[in-house]
Amino acid sequence: MTFKLDDTHDPSLRSWIASANDGVTDFPIQNLPFGVFRHDFEERPRVGIAIGDQVLDCLAAARAGCFAELGPLVDDALQSWSLNALLALGRGDAREIRRTASRLLREGTPEAARAQALRETIIVDMDHIGMVVPAEIGDYTDFYASIFHATNVGKMFRPDAPLLPNYKYVPIGYHGRASSIVPTGTPVRRPRGQTRPDAEAPPMFGPSKSLDYELELGALVCGENALGETVPLARAEERIFGLCLLNDWSARDIQSWEYVPLGPFLAKSFATTVGGWVITLDALEPFRIAAFTRPEGDPAPLAYLSDPADRSQGGFDITLEVWIRTAAMRAADSAAVRLSSGSFESMYWTVAQLLAHHSSNGCNLRPGDLIGSGTISGLEKSSRGCLLELAARGAEPVQLSSGESRSFLADGDEVIFRAWCARDGAARIGFGECRGEIRPASPEAE
Repeated sequence: MTFKLDDTHDPSLRSWIASANDGVTDFPIQNLPFGVFRHDFEERPRVGIAIGDQVLDCLAAARAGCFAELGPLVDDALQSWSLNALLALGRGDAREIRRTASRLLREGTPEAARAQALRETIIVDMDHIGMVVPAEIGDYTDFYASIFHATNVGKMFRPDAPLLPNYKYVPIGYHGRASSIVPTGTPVRRPRGQTRPDAEAPPMFGPSKSLDYELELGALVCGENALGETVPLARAEERIFGLCLLNDWSARDIQSWEYVPLGPFLAKSFATTVGGWVITLDALEPFRIAAFTRPEGDPAPLAYLSDPADRSQGGFDITLEVWIRTAAMRAADSAAVRLSSGSFESMYWTVAQLLAHHSSNGCNLRPGDLIGSGTISGLEKSSRGCLLELAARGAEPVQLSSGESRSFLADGDEVIFRAWCARDGAARIGFGECRGEIRPASPEAE
């Protein structure tokens, strides 16, 4: 596991795309995240790299020869319909693409002069595109890596023993549903399912009354290991292309009835929303921090989950926020309001540990697989990453500035996730947004 800064991280770099230099954009020249988009006039998805309020159209740029020095495999991957071809090549090639894009888009390089001459061909305004899921997701696994989230939820159901005995030894996860992963901006229909609000009565079937969001980050897997092969922790980050925003919507009332004994099922599989932009681990290098410091008395990770470099620099200082805009707010033309703000540094397990554990039984991880962090919550109430925690399972409804309150989500609520990294001596970079609006449950089938 090696960590390295290079010239692409130089905070003094400026782009010839003016909006990338304003100091507040999520996408300065130091970021250059990957995504997949459609022009507003065509169906074919294209790989893109965000820069300010513009996008480098990688299909057009590759056809114009901007990446020719990287070879035909990279050239072909950049002209694909998704990121999967790039993910199959691995982080090394992605790193070189990002470096080449940096030279194309920064001021004062020969590559930039050529790119500027091609501007009308290779640069697209973000106002004229729609984002799609950045990869064809083969498998989706969601973890439970925040000890604060696990403790808060555990107290609601097991006040005397909120954490189960395995939590501090093993990264807990479940296999989710890849087919219902949707891009940011896609409406989410309230699910129907079985619930049992009265323990003395039989269960009932109908729309969920306890619909929730879960603030998470997702990791896109690159490269591949054969079935039966493991990925050592020291090499796990080379299998992680980058991170994106992720909302693992949850129907808490359905979940509480169905999860015993095999865990989440229909309460989760109705929708998972991903942000449009994947921030590469290379772009996140300036924001590395030590892994979460385990409290005195907690067990040390087992040997396969322990690595000195991961302990010293396996964490990332990422700030994440949840915002909500209700139907009443939209009707009054009011802005969204913030519900919470937390940090990824509070996670009990690092991203590398999640991947290493996932493969530790010989599970073959493939390009385009998605790994979710689980709800990101901190120690303070203001940093809790879902309404189940914020509203204490409905006992403490969240009061909104509009005069409304929420224990769980109402139809018409739009939930917005945002995230960014900032520190002295580095350019601020961000993740864009992950949005979803709740729509009423579908009519009952006759």
